[in-house]
Amino acid sequence: MKGNPVLRCICIVSLAALTCAASARDLDQDEARDLRLSGVILPLDQLMRAAMERYPGATLLEAELEEEDDVFVYEVELLTREGVVRELELDAHDGKILKDEVDD
Repeated sequence: MKGNPVLRCICIVSLAALTCAASARDLDQDEARDLRLSGVILPLDQLMRAAMERYPGATLLEAELEEEDDVFVYEVELLTREGVVRELELDAHDGKILKDEVDD
């Protein structure tokens, strides 16, 4: 059975996306503390400076430390003064902003 090649392609892409999404692992506070004390990651308050400089007056809604492909990333949600929720990803090692987009 040959099937529909477009449908087959959509299924493959969907499966790949699910696999990538499943590869991120949330870390708990004990793991985060150990990584910070060992110098692997920077303290969250230090990392937040770049995000808050980009969005002055924003309110922190949520912050999660994740491990994605052996890289530690803080996923942060901010509520800007304009009422827009932004999702940022910060490299937990050096504070670089990896992603900045409007959260749907």
